[in-house]
Amino acid sequence: MTEEKKTTEKKTAPKDAAKKPETTKSDKFAVIKTGGKQYIVEVGRYYEFEKLPGEEGAAINFEGVLLVADGDDVKIGTPRVEGVKVTGKILSQFKHDTVRVFKYKKRKRTRKTYGHRQPLTKVEITQVK
Repeated sequence: MTEEKKTTEKKTAPKDAAKKPETTKSDKFAVIKTGGKQYIVEVGRYYEFEKLPGEEGAAINFEGVLLVADGDDVKIGTPRVEGVKVTGKILSQFKHDTVRVFKYKKRKRTRKTYGHRQPLTKVEITQVK
């Protein structure tokens, strides 16, 4: 019996495949803090934040701007960037889907099920200045 040696050829990707695809993100964005969380926001996009005060259609200002980037010009706040505001428009106030919570204690015949619906606010970012 003769054993044939299998040759493995190393496959390499073409040089053009190493380039990253173009993204649809704009070069200008900001990082804001609201509801105890930080969000990366861009003008013209919609975001869901924890419940914010205000009626539908009302304008809202986010003062807690932590970072602003416009292309290669990046301003990082310590802790906030002075003189920069992010403005948005409240589109709706609603509740998220129900989250089921089940508590159980073994050998005690104790079972408790309840649900939670987090109130949220849908906001369109209109301006970063």
